[in-house]
Amino acid sequence: MDSDKSILGTAIRPTWPSLLLLFTIMLVLSYQISTMTGLPRWAGSVRGGGSETGSVEPWSCSGDAPRRKVVMSITDFGGVGDGTKSNTEAFRKAVQYMQQQRFGERGGSQLNVPRGRWLTGSFNLTSNFTLFLQQGAVILGSQDPKEWPVIEPLPSYGRGRERLGGRHISLIHGDGLTDVVITGHNGTIDGQGNMWWELWWNRTLQYTRGHLLELMNSNNILISNLTFLNSPFWTIHPVYCSNVVIKDMTILAPLNAPNTDGIDADSCTNVCIEDCYIESGDDLIAVKSGWDHYGIKMARPSSNIIVRRVSGTTPTCSGVGIGSEMSGGISNVTIEDLHVWNSAAGVRIKSDKGRGGYIENVTISNIRMERVKTPIKFSRGANDHPDKGWDPKAVPKVKGIFIRNVVSLNSTKAPVLKGVEGASYEGICLKNVTVLGLVASAAWQCEFVSGFANDVFPAPCPQLQDMSSFDWCQQH
Repeated sequence: MDSDKSILGTAIRPTWPSLLLLFTIMLVLSYQISTMTGLPRWAGSVRGGGSETGSVEPWSCSGDAPRRKVVMSITDFGGVGDGTKSNTEAFRKAVQYMQQQRFGERGGSQLNVPRGRWLTGSFNLTSNFTLFLQQGAVILGSQDPKEWPVIEPLPSYGRGRERLGGRHISLIHGDGLTDVVITGHNGTIDGQGNMWWELWWNRTLQYTRGHLLELMNSNNILISNLTFLNSPFWTIHPVYCSNVVIKDMTILAPLNAPNTDGIDADSCTNVCIEDCYIESGDDLIAVKSGWDHYGIKMARPSSNIIVRRVSGTTPTCSGVGIGSEMSGGISNVTIEDLHVWNSAAGVRIKSDKGRGGYIENVTISNIRMERVKTPIKFSRGANDHPDKGWDPKAVPKVKGIFIRNVVSLNSTKAPVLKGVEGASYEGICLKNVTVLGLVASAAWQCEFVSGFANDVFPAPCPQLQDMSSFDWCQQH
């Protein structure tokens, strides 16, 4: 898909109106490029390895996967890459062997997956470990639901996200690990999710679907240089993790595949997501931190999150979504150099009564959109709660949302900023935001928000001319 070709059209004989539009777009883009700013001072990222011991140093997204002392192949454990024979036991045996031999104390271990099609059910990873997919290697998710065992729900959700009770484990899973790398020469992990999507569409799903990759309670993680396809549910889900780098990934699912988010950072700290291309049936990137009273009780926030140089499309959701499960709190988020097209929204903040929690210090900059229905959207949920234990008095606090250097072409709706009644949505600051393609009658929709806007077209709503927010906004 070459989205750039569609920005200016392909007319051979341009008319004066089209030339005027072209000139306007060029001025907007040139001005935005000249005003691009660097990362906020607080922002860092996470290094994905590079030392002989496999340690992961914080605050730099650059770096290579560590060199492991012990390298073995899945074929050493009886694996057969014919696309038919199950390799579930081979993968489980390989990881168990590397764990039992305590290779992590001697420089770590690496499991190579060579060219071929390796059918498998769920398997767990271990610490000080690299899963390496060589060029032409494809790991295929089993079509037998029994090979995706049901595990306990996450404590910050209290139940499965889709169904009561437990949830299916991810295809590749880990809990309580340190120094984990999933990488390769652009190998592929294909969840073959159509079976799971059919269960969802037919309303016969018994438990919440599994992810393609989930790491829990883990730290020092690098995920890079791979293609992930057809996840049953959210594709990459780090939860209760720290020091996570996800870079140079291609993540694809059919655009109608339900809830196939690309990357969901959930109650995590120090996360860097960069240089990824994503097509999915839900948010490309989401930042979360627990669901209603379960998330409030656990109080595990997401903080220090960087998303940059991500591009893709999603017809039903957003390029980057914050929430709606944000009850543990979300802070210090930087989103920059995002390119989204043919999508429902560009950037979106989602919350509701019952969530509680907070969203603060979010910087969104240098965003380019084409044919995005609503480029900027704050939205409320639709009575989406885990059970009857949620507290309607628990409302979110939102403060310090800085949106700048945004251009949206061929949009159909002006931005929508709808806060939650009784909640505090303040310090909403916009600068140099241009939305083109709207009909003359299109107007911003704002409720229960306050802030200040400057250099914004079309003219924003009155709630964004709050002079008490002027100094706050000018400082950022």
